[in-house]
Order: sequence, then C-alpha cells, then structure tokens
Amino acid sequence: MPRKLRLTGDAEADKLLSADPFALLTGMLLDQQIAMEVAFSGPRKIAERMDGFDVRKIAESDIEDFVQLSVTPPAIHRYGGSMGRRVHALAEYIVENYDGKTDRIWKQGKPDGQEVLKRLKALPGYGEQKAKIFLALLGKQLGVQPEGWREAAGAYGEDGSRRSIADVTSAESLAEVRAFKKAAKAAAKP
Repeated sequence: MPRKLRLTGDAEADKLLSADPFALLTGMLLDQQIAMEVAFSGPRKIAERMDGFDVRKIAESDIEDFVQLSVTPPAIHRYGGSMGRRVHALAEYIVENYDGKTDRIWKQGKPDGQEVLKRLKALPGYGEQKAKIFLALLGKQLGVQPEGWREAAGAYGEDGSRRSIADVTSAESLAEVRAFKKAAKAAAKP
C-alpha cells in the first residue's frame, strides 16, 4: 500500500494505516459509534502495546489477554472489550482464510468490484455499509480499483463525495464528511 493516508491527524497512526493493510482493515472495523479519527487510531494503540502490529501475533494471542490490552486506558474503542474480541476474530479470519495476507482480499484471483465487496462482507464485524465504505477507501485513496469498484461501493464510490472515511484526506475534508453525516442524520429524523 504505497500511498500515504491522512485519516487520523496523527502521523504515526497514519503511517501504520498506510503501510499495513490489516491495520487499515482494523481501523475500519473500529469505525462505529466513535469519531472516525479515534477509530483509525486504534491500530496504533494496539501496536504500542504489542510491540508492533502483526495480524498473526494478534490471531495467536490469548483472547482474554488481547481484550485486556484493548480495554487498557486509553482503550482502543469506547466499547474496548467487545471491539477487542472483534479485532481478534478478524485477525483469526485473515490468518485462516488469507494466510495472514490481508491484501489477498482484493488481489487474489484478480477479483472485480462485486467480488471484493463480497469478500469484505464475509469478514467478521463487516456488514454491507462497512464493506462498501472500505471498498471506496481502497479505490479512492489507495488506487485499488478492480473493474466495477465504484458501482459496488455505491454512493461511497462517487467521485467528489464527502460521505465517509473514504473521502478524508485532510482536516478540511474530515470537517466536510462530518457536516455531511450531521445533515444526513438530521434529514433522517421524523
């Protein structure tokens, strides 16, 4: 993953997200019910506590030890225990299904956008929306653009949109995404 992401406002956290596909996948997993930049900083917290960030090391760790690591202040998430379990399950899945190589989700067998979306939706903790956002993040910011990726990502894949973390490249774009989400939430209220 050669491109530099700017998702958190923390250079070290962004460096890890840019270098390690599993860190990015984990940040997306944590992106619910907390600020986006806090969610995507979670992998850095894990790395600091585990002397590095390694999908196999996480998968092979004792789950209760990993949960304890996840809830230690500052916790990786406001629901550190349950999210620690999810991160552990995600690591196990990547090791079991992709031999610990996260990027095989979008590289193995030269899949099209729909197949990548299907693989993402199969991940523990990933549903339709999270999978579409991650696919858009891959396409928009990392140059991972299998045939039909924009269509598979739906509205999140739209060029120039400001809907999700896939569109965050600076403090300004983060503010625009926040404004979009706030407006969408207000519009959804009866």
